[in-house]
Amino acid sequence: MNNYYDILLFLHVISFVFMSVPLFNLIVVNERVALGSAFNYSVDRYMENIIKHGSYRCFVFQLTILVTGLLLLVTGPLGIAKLFSNWILITKTIWLFVLTGMLSYGHCYIQPRIESLMTEFGPESKIPDDLVARLKPFRVRRKKMATFCLFSVISLVILGLQVYDRFDSVLTIILIALAGLFSLRVNKTLIRFGWL
Repeated sequence: MNNYYDILLFLHVISFVFMSVPLFNLIVVNERVALGSAFNYSVDRYMENIIKHGSYRCFVFQLTILVTGLLLLVTGPLGIAKLFSNWILITKTIWLFVLTGMLSYGHCYIQPRIESLMTEFGPESKIPDDLVARLKPFRVRRKKMATFCLFSVISLVILGLQVYDRFDSVLTIILIALAGLFSLRVNKTLIRFGWL
């Protein structure tokens, strides 16, 4: 039984690690910005494919987190009743559903709008002059959402570390504030050297 719990815990934690999709999407977007604002079909199509397909992966990781989290409660020392009485578990669960809702919005509303604008032409077609301006509102909204998702994932990890043993509340607030600052930094700059 102990091995089963350890495997569930591993799958739960590794799924959070793999939910770093917002971080890497922001890096991809900022790398694209470094190439200039002119539309380049091959580069922009490649970037959109990375972002679009990342949503499917993230849905699977979020589902894995939900299922393994519930199984950890059922089979572990806390019990399923803690889901309704432990504020950290309640917060993590609600936040996971918020993330899933945001991912669904991005995948079902924003990305199809971008795709519809990009499928009007092919690699050999003349690019409309106003294409960048028409794409920009959707890309800006998606980038803001990715920034919030990155902040959320880091915050969920901070809370997840405290399910069994709580940090000092001031430390928790400081760590979550640093998560917010890091997320804003990733939104605004190309972090070439990780934390630096």
